[in-house]
Amino acid sequence: MYYIIYPPLYLLSLLPWRIVYLLSDLAYLILYYVSGYRKDVVMKNLSIAFPEKSEAERVAIAKEFYHNLTDTFIETIKLLSVSDKEFAKRYTTNVDIINELYDSGINITLLAGHFFNWEYVNLGEARYGKYPLVGVYMPVSNKAFDKIMFNMRKRYGTILIPAVDFKTKFHHYLNQVKGRYAIALAADQNPGNPSKAHWIKFFGRLTPFVPGPEKGAKLDNTAVFFGHFYKVKRGYYHTQFELITTTPNQFENGKLTELYVACVEKAIRLKPANYLWSHRRWKWEFEEEKYGSLVIK
Repeated sequence: MYYIIYPPLYLLSLLPWRIVYLLSDLAYLILYYVSGYRKDVVMKNLSIAFPEKSEAERVAIAKEFYHNLTDTFIETIKLLSVSDKEFAKRYTTNVDIINELYDSGINITLLAGHFFNWEYVNLGEARYGKYPLVGVYMPVSNKAFDKIMFNMRKRYGTILIPAVDFKTKFHHYLNQVKGRYAIALAADQNPGNPSKAHWIKFFGRLTPFVPGPEKGAKLDNTAVFFGHFYKVKRGYYHTQFELITTTPNQFENGKLTELYVACVEKAIRLKPANYLWSHRRWKWEFEEEKYGSLVIK
């Protein structure tokens, strides 16, 4: 199946950028106006995050979000064949502030939100960062597509760990890089079990966040950075890293996650359409009797 699917995708990736973006525009029209893909989820999320905005303003954000979503899909295909020179023109980063720590021996935790375009970031940081980049990913159910994505994502040396293997095999994977790493985590997803989460205010509403990234940073005593990546213009992206701490164990339980959540919210408010609003981020409702002791105050 891989050898059936990959060739047409690769040929599609060879099309000029202006053509692939015409395809993206067509996909946007279908997704937004015809299928209405998760439009109810998107609009509900936007009403929670931005109650002060008018309905027209939220609709404008939603439309830009769908454009970003379809661009991300078509850009991912384009990355199958993009040259090193072309990629270098289209992705910039201030990763030097992380590279400066390399000789200190401290490892790195890179935290981000579900911003666009995460595929650029994976390739860019693996290419320009001194640290071997470790990425945690969810395998695609279709094995052929999973192989295509896996091969594309490891182009510049990213060490990819399936999410289901992370807890048990993380340190085994680190043998490949002799213990040196920068691990990249989008840590704003819904937790599987809200009774084991940190409950933190996110856009004014108590919301559960997974505790794993904070625990991992403290366990290995890593420096923690927040990465805000975003579209500069169509097909061009930038990642701006901000140091949160080099001493994670000085923070009380949940406080490091709280700082991370504040960074995510600030980034979203700067560029509201840059976030994955089709994700049901407020799936879990806060219940005092169940989760009151888990609130980070």
